[in-house]
Amino acid sequence: MALHLISNPSLVLSSLLIFSTSLSFLSHASDILPQDQPLRDGQMLVSAGGTFELGFFRPGKSVYRYVGIWHRNTSTQSVVWVANRENPVVDSSGSLTVNATGNLVLTDGKGNVVWSTVTSSTEASSNYSMHLSDLGNLALRAGDGTTTWESFDHPTDTFLPGMTIRLDVKKGIRTLFTSWKNPDDPSPGNYTLGLDPLGSAQIFIWEFGSKLLWRSGQYNGQGFTGIIYRPLNSYGFKLMNDIVRQGFMYYTYSTYNNSIQKFVLEPNGVEKCSMLIEDTGEWTTVWEQPVNECEMYNYCGINAKCSVTDTPKCSCLKGFEPKSIGEWGAGNWSGGCVRRTPLDCQNNLSGDGFTKLGSVKLPDLSNWLSLVNDGQECERSCLGNCSCAAYAYTNFGCFTWGHDLMDIYQLADGQYDMFIKLPASELGSKSKVWIPIVIVPIVVVFILATCSFLWWKYRKQIKDLLQNGGKKESLFSGNRSQIEAKIDFSGPSQYGEERDEGKGSELPLFTFGSIATATSNFSDSNKLGHGGFGHVYKGLLPGGEEIAVKRLSRSSGQGIEEFKNEVILIAKLQHRNLVRLIGCCIEGEEKILIYEYLPNKSLDAFLFDPTKQASLDWKMRFNIIEGIARGLLYLHRDSRLRIVHRDLKASNILLDEEMNPKISDFGMARIFGRDQNQVSTNRVVGTYGYMSPEYAMDGIFSMKSDVFSFGVLVLEIVSGKRNRGFYHTDLDLNLLRYAWRLWKEGKSLEFVDVSVGSSYDIPEVLRCIQIGLLCVQEQPRQRPIMSAVTMMLASENASLPEPSEPGFGTGRNTSDTELSHSYSANNVTVTMIEGR
Repeated sequence: MALHLISNPSLVLSSLLIFSTSLSFLSHASDILPQDQPLRDGQMLVSAGGTFELGFFRPGKSVYRYVGIWHRNTSTQSVVWVANRENPVVDSSGSLTVNATGNLVLTDGKGNVVWSTVTSSTEASSNYSMHLSDLGNLALRAGDGTTTWESFDHPTDTFLPGMTIRLDVKKGIRTLFTSWKNPDDPSPGNYTLGLDPLGSAQIFIWEFGSKLLWRSGQYNGQGFTGIIYRPLNSYGFKLMNDIVRQGFMYYTYSTYNNSIQKFVLEPNGVEKCSMLIEDTGEWTTVWEQPVNECEMYNYCGINAKCSVTDTPKCSCLKGFEPKSIGEWGAGNWSGGCVRRTPLDCQNNLSGDGFTKLGSVKLPDLSNWLSLVNDGQECERSCLGNCSCAAYAYTNFGCFTWGHDLMDIYQLADGQYDMFIKLPASELGSKSKVWIPIVIVPIVVVFILATCSFLWWKYRKQIKDLLQNGGKKESLFSGNRSQIEAKIDFSGPSQYGEERDEGKGSELPLFTFGSIATATSNFSDSNKLGHGGFGHVYKGLLPGGEEIAVKRLSRSSGQGIEEFKNEVILIAKLQHRNLVRLIGCCIEGEEKILIYEYLPNKSLDAFLFDPTKQASLDWKMRFNIIEGIARGLLYLHRDSRLRIVHRDLKASNILLDEEMNPKISDFGMARIFGRDQNQVSTNRVVGTYGYMSPEYAMDGIFSMKSDVFSFGVLVLEIVSGKRNRGFYHTDLDLNLLRYAWRLWKEGKSLEFVDVSVGSSYDIPEVLRCIQIGLLCVQEQPRQRPIMSAVTMMLASENASLPEPSEPGFGTGRNTSDTELSHSYSANNVTVTMIEGR
């Protein structure tokens, strides 16, 4: 062997170079790990400035080994990121390597892969490397310098300068920080932190993935309204908000005076901001929340405030009283408070005013009015809206709130005041109390006298009208002012992701001639489809805007009520996942609705067409599920009105040019009062396969009826099969029970549409199937509300309950044509409207 080496001097030189390179890496810490050069337990990467270190570590009293990044030069180890937090190495035999496909791979002593990254790299190369920056970011780079993966995109529990907390609803990206289980175990704990998925720019902490524990309050450009300490902008804290146009927002921050600082979500759910004292290497706490009961989300319930200096801590707002006197007296404040006296505007009186509540953390679920310029205009805006319960004018705009005020914290030195609307009797305005007492009887007498006179004068015309059946079309006859007197199009949106929309704008009225011109006189070549009450056409306005024109059939006996319903509702609702109403046309017997044109038509055109199913990959399907959930949440909770859709189905989900979903067809929708939970009806309308059992059989509908329909939609989207028409001949099962049986047998992946292929996120698919099954449970009380559904969809680590057997879903008849028939249930004859 020695003779061979001497006779090959080039081989000797090459061996010495390799050996010296290895010795150099082992003896001198570097910030770069070359490809195929293992980093073994005991070796370190150190950032160029010496701020951060990467290597193997053992947390607390644990016997396991983890790969992590921590601050150097601190008195105690301060780990900011962990690679294999769920899969530790059991001994000190682990090694970390950048492999030929550009992935970082952690293996144990037996060569088993313990953890690895997933990058977009597919081709083998010899130029990949790993870099540790002075910001604490670990980045994988290709030979051309392109970053293919970085730890800042996959945080654990620590928010560092240069990182972002991001919400991107279009790309489905949402940054979530997850606490350690305990100081000895870095595996994911019970708490997560991220941005409000509804786009309010607030930072939330959730417990168990769905229970809201704490919120930061609104961001004012300098800090959050619920956090009292040094303004965040002094730390370089910034918000980039383009949620309306581009669908994303994010927070980031830079260091203050080159100080070293961090935000950590602790294992107990507390978010702590700390700064390093470099002389001692000790961390000092700058701020932490929540640390008392009043900082916990909605601790005192609705319409109540919490103050740590009061005894008891919870008290009802002025003008409100406990919803349950017994529970409140026993110290159970979760039920909150209700108004003692209704607002005067609800009784068509004008005595409402405001009482000031100073130094508070502003309530949740606010509506930002961007066009309001001063406090007086903000007050007038709330006073003129009967659905507005309170307002606040701040240095960052006008905020209003709906009927229920949630999560109010009385701060010792807060800088924001809010004004709560109360009736005159609660304000002590005795000068106005006489108004209803004196004026109301006078008005009643005047109305009765006027009606008697009109009856006497027009008795013949009224008699003829009654004999001719009333002609419901007359509701829409007359000029614009007459129409607006009968249908109220005004009113601000209570809250939604489109914060500045729906604030009292007039709904344009089009002439029949202009619509006929736009649709080439309703040409068959422009026909997009047809529904139960008429045809839909594509049109082009003179300015070049494409529109969808819904022309109600004159022969439809039910179309008038549905038309009125749709105009009233959609004119008041504005949300990115609801179809936008542009205007309407009412001339003679013509009743026409003009919508935004959505080029991809409806979801069922893709989902149930074998030639188009493959174009819906899993990422697109999941985005559609999330979008429908956000739209439904807006209808149920966040809009100015509480809406039950009653006809949620695939054909009523329209898709825009980027395949984002929009809920359409509100002809069967119903408005719910704030204190209503369910309603009974003798006229059951909807579509077989999507109707909940209690609605189809007993005529009882509620928001949980929509949840059932949503669950059916989720299972249809995952499977690519229509519930109405699916029947498993071997097992005598419809689609819902087939999904449930596969779930119970642990075979849920067999339920996934084969056209999706294998490129899908398995945990995400299983989570969607489980959510779908939770939504179609037979008992309404077992189904989750939509706010819980959106949280479950957004959280990767949520622990979901086990679903019970689903309610029935008729599915044998494969026809999906429009038909109507009646049957009797509980001695009541009802009409069923089937799918369009």
